[in-house]
Amino acid sequence: MKYLVFVIATIVLPLQLFAQHNLSGRVADAATGNGLAGANVVLQSTGAGVATNPQGEFEFPNLPAGDYTLSISYLGYAEKKVTLSLPQSQITHIRLRQQALQTNEVIVQATRADQTTGTTFTNVTREEIAERNFGQDLPYLLEQVPSVVVNSDAGAGVGYTGIRIRGSDITRINVTVNGIPINDSESHGTFFVNMPDFASSVEDIQVQRGVGTSTNGAGAFGASINIQTQQVRREAYAETDNSYGSFDTWKNNVRFGTGLIKGKFAFDGRLSRIKSDGYIDRAFSDLKSLYFTGGYYGEKTSVKFITFSGKEQTYQAWYGTPEALVYGNEQDLQNYIDRNWIEGTDKENLLTAGRRYNYYTYDNETDNYQQDHYQLHLSHDFMPGLTFSGALHYTYGRGYYEQFKADDKLSKYGLPNVVIGGTEIKRTDIIRRRWLDNDFFGATYALQYQPNSRLNATLGGAWNKYDGDHFGEVIWARYASTSDVRHRYYDNNAVKTDFNIFGKATYGLTDKLNLFGDLQVRTINYAFVGFDNDLESIEQDVDYTFVNPKAGITYNLKPTHQLYASYAVGNREPVRDDFTESTPNSRPKHETLHNWEAGYRGQIALSEVAGKALLADVEANLYYMDYKNQLVVTGQINDVGAYTRTNIDESYRQGIELAGALRLGTTAKLSSNLAYSQNKIKGFNEFIDDYDNGDQVMNSYNESTIAFSPAFVSSTQLEVEVLKGLRAAFIYKTVSKQYLDNTENESRIIRPYEVGDLRLRYNIGFKNILKELELGLMVNNVFNEMYAANGYTFSYIAGGDQITENFYYPQATRNFLLSVGLKF
Repeated sequence: MKYLVFVIATIVLPLQLFAQHNLSGRVADAATGNGLAGANVVLQSTGAGVATNPQGEFEFPNLPAGDYTLSISYLGYAEKKVTLSLPQSQITHIRLRQQALQTNEVIVQATRADQTTGTTFTNVTREEIAERNFGQDLPYLLEQVPSVVVNSDAGAGVGYTGIRIRGSDITRINVTVNGIPINDSESHGTFFVNMPDFASSVEDIQVQRGVGTSTNGAGAFGASINIQTQQVRREAYAETDNSYGSFDTWKNNVRFGTGLIKGKFAFDGRLSRIKSDGYIDRAFSDLKSLYFTGGYYGEKTSVKFITFSGKEQTYQAWYGTPEALVYGNEQDLQNYIDRNWIEGTDKENLLTAGRRYNYYTYDNETDNYQQDHYQLHLSHDFMPGLTFSGALHYTYGRGYYEQFKADDKLSKYGLPNVVIGGTEIKRTDIIRRRWLDNDFFGATYALQYQPNSRLNATLGGAWNKYDGDHFGEVIWARYASTSDVRHRYYDNNAVKTDFNIFGKATYGLTDKLNLFGDLQVRTINYAFVGFDNDLESIEQDVDYTFVNPKAGITYNLKPTHQLYASYAVGNREPVRDDFTESTPNSRPKHETLHNWEAGYRGQIALSEVAGKALLADVEANLYYMDYKNQLVVTGQINDVGAYTRTNIDESYRQGIELAGALRLGTTAKLSSNLAYSQNKIKGFNEFIDDYDNGDQVMNSYNESTIAFSPAFVSSTQLEVEVLKGLRAAFIYKTVSKQYLDNTENESRIIRPYEVGDLRLRYNIGFKNILKELELGLMVNNVFNEMYAANGYTFSYIAGGDQITENFYYPQATRNFLLSVGLKF
């Protein structure tokens, strides 16, 4: 089976090579390189015209030799004409520049990288997103980007999912939507579970690896993900996508739009629901979302209102699965049960669940959260070459997770012991809820100046404020003591103000040489008062000021070959737990990253076979990321008795990323990327609790590998148009060994894995009310690989022995998703 798709491709590809004198090409956005679907391409000498496909590609078959002129037009872009000859020019790449109807695109571009910035980035187009979107969370749609590794708590890509880029997790990845920060101000994390089916309303995504260019929100310490929501569509439409698959997974949505009304107004919307039982026992997800936008699009001024909301309920699968159930045998499981004194229903759960084990059994052990986003964007062209874009935004989030705690201390909830019949009761079964209720609001702006083709300058920035309440409630207890209904046992508030201003410019010294400069100043004030869930006072007030310079250079060897290099500095403040679990005396320092990038981008014409040109897109990138005071978990207990992260003086990531795509006309494409990296900590000290002596034991390491940083990551996709309208794709992902902590201990690893997925899409076009019917099939993990993609570890000393417990998040075995899409 592992080679079945390659055999099919070998048989099918030669069948595509017989047509002669075909004129084919691709229409793309000049700034981003993204394909433009639905662009009009007219062959003027014949009057024949076609519309580009979802990838922006077009083809005129069986043309006689001669000279031809193509006229290409697309709403919001300047029309372009291209003259060429057959049979010499049988494929052409056409880039259109935007003019009117830019809306929020200006501010998105202000925080994006392009071919002149000297940075490392990957653009994921709307068509690529749609191809991959069967209802899984957004990280899974980015899995083919270089150096990306994804995971899912519930095992099937729905619910809580995670993403790492170059080994950096989501708390170190800057995420924006239309230039608006999405990362949580305190934890720095982004929870895509709060944005279900958001991909169905996305125009494109840019992933910048490393520090990248200046953007809004928390500093990028491994990468940034810049998301742009859908642009205006010319014609009215109504669409629906419906998927069903393994683990009773459903996705249903409806999308609609008015098209342009009187050439000035447009409204678009979406309603979605995704639900799944999950691969892990009881790890269900019930997710609902909406998206709505309305805008005015004038010749010089555009105003656009965007709102999107997500409501999620998920059953918790945070605890993980013991190593014995993931990689071990029956004896390993029995040993785990014996050394942890597990009995009763917990023991029965372990013995019967297998690798789909879920520690939680209380029927409402759920996470419940809703997040509403509101954005108002304004853009105005003051004069040719000078454009202003600004946005106001507000996000309201609220929700809780509920937990059953057996035999917990009443004192942990500020409750006195209970005396019944002369017996003092200190512990009780209890159900608690931990709440987060927050507001996030602010403004972003960008003034973009481009007087000519050589100079492009931007002055931008943002002011944002976060106000979050954290509190806990007891909603039930077997022995309730003096508590009232919804007894609030802790309550604290945090306020964080974040301001940044940046200026950046690209200047072309010559037609081949471009220079890029970028300077950002960012200030943060973070203050919180009250008591945490350990009933300890957490009052603190801190300020930071960061200066983040960046510079880049690009050199065009010729139109389709480019060399680039860049240097950037990023600074990042600690997260909430680093403050609340420490005192001003033990508070960690902020982190600093010095990032060097250098690489090559190019397109190579390899050969021509039977009138078909073989084109190869090639990218190669070298990087070095030097961290100062990087925060890592060491196991050490600080001055308030908490396990907190500790600053490490020196650590680094260095590697090479290779990416290539081979196109055979419009019928087949083979794309692949490979990342090799070394990720090291210098001078790491591990601390292990010694229960025999009541203290800690320290183990020192001169140099070790950073946790969750695989040395090799690769992704390969072969896509073939088997028949007209039928596309088949085989995706193969490999991830090498990862360490669960920073000790480079071979007994604490996530084993390497290789996973293959098969995707089929079949489109049938109509000319009546129903414009298109699309059928889809996604078979994930076709080779039934038993693997885990995430985990954690802890060790302790007891009875004279050091004991290590590893826990993992097993991913689903072979599973499928079927989809039906209708476009009206």
